Amino acid sequence: MLPENFEMLSPDEKMEARFDAWLSTENKKFASPEAAAAYARRAGRYYDVIRLRQPDRVPVVLNVGGYVAQYAGVPHRDFFYNYEKVGEAMAKFYGDFGIEYQVAGNIFPGQALDRVGYRLYSWPGGKLPADRPFQCEEKEYMTADEYDALIADPSAFILRRFMPRVFESLGGLGMLPNFFSATELPTTAFMMLPLGAPPLVAAFEALADAGKAAQAWMGAMAGIGGRAQAEKGLPGTIGGSTKAPFDYIGDTMRGTRGMMLDMYRCPDKVIEACDRLVPIAVDLAVDGANHSGVPISLLPLHKGADGFMSPANFEKFYWPSLKATLLGIIEAGVVPFLFVEGGYNQRLGIIAESGLPAGKTVWYFDQTDMAVAKKKIGGWACIGGNVPSSLFKTGTPARMEDAVKKLMDTAAPGGGYFIANGAILDDAEADNVHAYLKAGKTYGVY
Repeated sequence: MLPENFEMLSPDEKMEARFDAWLSTENKKFASPEAAAAYARRAGRYYDVIRLRQPDRVPVVLNVGGYVAQYAGVPHRDFFYNYEKVGEAMAKFYGDFGIEYQVAGNIFPGQALDRVGYRLYSWPGGKLPADRPFQCEEKEYMTADEYDALIADPSAFILRRFMPRVFESLGGLGMLPNFFSATELPTTAFMMLPLGAPPLVAAFEALADAGKAAQAWMGAMAGIGGRAQAEKGLPGTIGGSTKAPFDYIGDTMRGTRGMMLDMYRCPDKVIEACDRLVPIAVDLAVDGANHSGVPISLLPLHKGADGFMSPANFEKFYWPSLKATLLGIIEAGVVPFLFVEGGYNQRLGIIAESGLPAGKTVWYFDQTDMAVAKKKIGGWACIGGNVPSSLFKTGTPARMEDAVKKLMDTAAPGGGYFIANGAILDDAEADNVHAYLKAGKTYGVY
């Protein structure tokens, strides 16, 4: 529960108010005093490292995608269509591994996606076999000559152009009127005319049906998360999600090839579009935190990784709008949790000199050199991750223990660090997962 005067608070006060609510065990349901105490202890450790403090030991985090289904012997399809099986699989996962924070598990509303004919991804039980994980189908869903339309009105562009291309059942959205006509009586009548057109009515019906399916999915997910918190004292650590503005365009609108060409064909338009999307990216992050009560928002970083663009292009195209997004999220009292996929070794200097406020961001590194990251940004930002995901599948318990100990020796001193697998875990051997969790708790004690 946030205070009534929340909007009048400073950014620092907003952040503290959000975390006070998340850390508190009051107004949360727990099955036992032990579960409540476990929640408080784990959430407190996580908060301490965000704030660059040294807790009693390093938080041991496991970020899991498809591995929950694999471990339970459940086809990936069930994680899109059978929420009872999902609940059983998650309970088994939590019980067998004794992890300390909630995991995601690649759970999505298959029936809702079916109803709108989602084309952007393929998933098990849809176009893919039951035992395959989901896949992105990258195409140019925004054409090279549409930057001006996106910049002029991003929401209208998404509704009238992008969504009809991405959702088979929503072609009628292209007929949506300009709703500014609602500001006057004579134009309101004309605004309503296309709303009764059969293609648009069909799109509305598909959206309503999908919405009901999504509500059923969310109800099931809330139940699973609620049980994990109540029975085992597992805090949820991600309260929303957004992306770098460059990634919104480059990932699934223009696509990788289109975006890389646009950096040379129309660089000014790329920059203008990224800047235009900053407030939208901020709103998405803050809305998620507001609804979930978890004051941490995930930002998976994609196109800015080493190898995708030069340091000069990163500083020109990617970083300015990302930095503005981070500052906007922080201003609202929410902590950006940056999932730095791939390597950011060539970016650490730019980040270190950014002037971002201390103790207000989390940098979850995949393949970045943690010794350098600790030296350059460990003094003002929480860092974590970096256990090679390949070790979970192809390693041994002994190799896993060595890797965890080395990371602890490198990055844990002084606090401000959590340990986690570098990339989301879809495939693993259980012995290696157990070894990771045991070593993290053993070598992470201060």
